[in-house]
Amino acid sequence: MTDFDHRVGVKEANLVIRNLRLINVTDDNRNALMEDIDHQFGIDEVSYKSTDATLYLAYDATNINLDGIEEIIKKHGADIHNDWWTHTKDQYYKFVDQNVKDNATHVPWSCHKPPSGTGRKHK
Repeated sequence: MTDFDHRVGVKEANLVIRNLRLINVTDDNRNALMEDIDHQFGIDEVSYKSTDATLYLAYDATNINLDGIEEIIKKHGADIHNDWWTHTKDQYYKFVDQNVKDNATHVPWSCHKPPSGTGRKHK
């Protein structure tokens, strides 16, 4: 796949896929919740599976993060499931998202390059 296979604001190198169990999702708030998340810049795909109450996301971690998505979820009256495994995944996802964002702006360096100012000979 290339960057052209995704929505505007989503680069293949920064694409992450997440799934989170939710609570308090009803027929009344599900469509508004999904539509609100789907219209965020950086979201590539979003879906919700009612049978296991799981939200599936694909997004560019440099343009949007899980904290912003969780705010949208809470705004519509739903929340992240409170079990141990979902909480562990949520924290891991946030850690990886921050690494993706940091690495996107990082300028690589080479250990074989001499430090600046060492090119002169000292007498």
